[in-house]
Amino acid sequence: MANKAQYLNKVLFDEDDIRRAIARLSHEIIESNHGTNDLILLGIKTRGQHIANRISESINLFENSKVQSHSIDTQNFRDDIKNPKKINEIFIDISIHEKNLVLVDDVLYTGRTIRASLEAIFSLGRPKSIKLAALVDRGHREVPIRPDFVGKNIPTSHSERVKVFMKEVDGIDKIELLRDKS
Repeated sequence: MANKAQYLNKVLFDEDDIRRAIARLSHEIIESNHGTNDLILLGIKTRGQHIANRISESINLFENSKVQSHSIDTQNFRDDIKNPKKINEIFIDISIHEKNLVLVDDVLYTGRTIRASLEAIFSLGRPKSIKLAALVDRGHREVPIRPDFVGKNIPTSHSERVKVFMKEVDGIDKIELLRDKS
């Protein structure tokens, strides 16, 4: 029988904390963009897309606007996942040319997912600008990527994990820090 790792979980954010972080991220994005003109949110599948949807709803409520939120799947652009049938295509039903994009992720860690996202975006065209929003920044970058908007900085060790739970996927909103018991 395989020895499954045992983890100690600590809740770092509850539903209210996540709601406040999303409201704060929304306001910071509006301010940085000087409004909502040419603004498009791209949420990285899976939880990043739900965070992007919530930010979009929040911005639209605050600004009485129609900021779009779309999902982006970086799987085929990852350099750390071996896929012999790798297809470098991405399908987003919008034009990103000369748009201000905000890439949204749940947890920013090594930066490799963001690097793959940038490669995917540039395969679609040339946006006016790209900024990065992360609900959690846990550090430990392997590539020189820094978020423009952060819900919460959570310093971690390499042996810890940060897990974001979203109602749309997990039935609950919370962020947990997972530590190996050993």
